[in-house]
Amino acid sequence: MKRATLVWLLAAVVAVSGCETVNKEQTGGLVGAVAGGILGSTIGDGRGQVIATFAGAVLGALVGSSVGRDLDRYDELQAQHVLEHNRSGEKTLWVNPDAGHEVSVMPTRTFQAESGQYCREYQTTATVGGKTEQAYGTACRQPDGSWKIVN
Repeated sequence: MKRATLVWLLAAVVAVSGCETVNKEQTGGLVGAVAGGILGSTIGDGRGQVIATFAGAVLGALVGSSVGRDLDRYDELQAQHVLEHNRSGEKTLWVNPDAGHEVSVMPTRTFQAESGQYCREYQTTATVGGKTEQAYGTACRQPDGSWKIVN
């Protein structure tokens, strides 16, 4: 596979994984596809290399999606628990056992929206690969008791 193609694929994965609308399952699938394609491209030459690259990308996407889906579930369950049970100002920290990243969530304010829903503003901090990022948002309790991020 040409070096320019690899650079383009990696740039696409980084760009898409930064979007808020893309979840960890999708990002895992993209990263897996790129990694699988790169590994597959090292096998054989000519038409065999093209087939190996394609097969590697497909298998990588399947495995990456599965891993990403599991990470989404774990972190979502932790955040749901914090939003439901923590008092404002009470922070909970966890380490995702599969990914090894560290996440903390702290509700900062609870209020009732005009719609009647109970909502909570929160602050989250995530450390991935030694880099720490902070975010702020609002989640509202849904009729089924779950919390949904609204901004």
